[in-house]
Amino acid sequence: MKILITRPQEDAKEIARRLTERGHQALVAPLLSPRFHEGPEPDLEGVLAILATSANGVRAFVRRSPRRDLSVFAVGPQTAEEARKSGFTEVRNADGDAKALAAAATLWAARKGVLLHVCGEDAPGTLAENLTQRGFNVRRCPLYAIEPAASLPEEARKALEDRALDGAMFFSPKSARIFSTLADGLPTEELTAFCISRATAQALSPMPFARIAVAARPNQAAMLALLD
Repeated sequence: MKILITRPQEDAKEIARRLTERGHQALVAPLLSPRFHEGPEPDLEGVLAILATSANGVRAFVRRSPRRDLSVFAVGPQTAEEARKSGFTEVRNADGDAKALAAAATLWAARKGVLLHVCGEDAPGTLAENLTQRGFNVRRCPLYAIEPAASLPEEARKALEDRALDGAMFFSPKSARIFSTLADGLPTEELTAFCISRATAQALSPMPFARIAVAARPNQAAMLALLD
């Protein structure tokens, strides 16, 4: 199959490689791009662990701090792998979403000290609220912004126009909504939409697709399993 990958460039490269290994063709069309903020090292006084809800949060942190001795509580396997590649040695993987990370952090962390949530500017505050209600001290640390694409890459637009694609992969409701806007009027009714969550699938409405498949878990491995 020929699959359109809509996630940011850095993350798209990895899943494109995995698709190629499985005999598929990948066409990368990033609909979101991170813009990392410049600035001094974040305030780490009293911080016991980093809460990372995306690989971009890890990338943003390592650009601003040399510290690798802090524990990292990662939302899922890709974020955990990014932390390990960046030199963190104490990394735990909640293997889920923000709700799963909150539940796991209550088991992993002491209620003394600070949990630092490295995140994007528009990240929901639900993780911090959840943990605060459980008696933890959480400090949000927005280190980057996510910028939407203004248009589809020309190669992706042409592939859609020519009906040369078999499916498209969507890793967030935000990217699904952007696709719905940028691909409006293009033929999608023969495509399978591979979605990381039900919320992502719902964000594609009312676009027509031949099939919408939702991953069993919100991670890359589950997304790839949809193609098996």
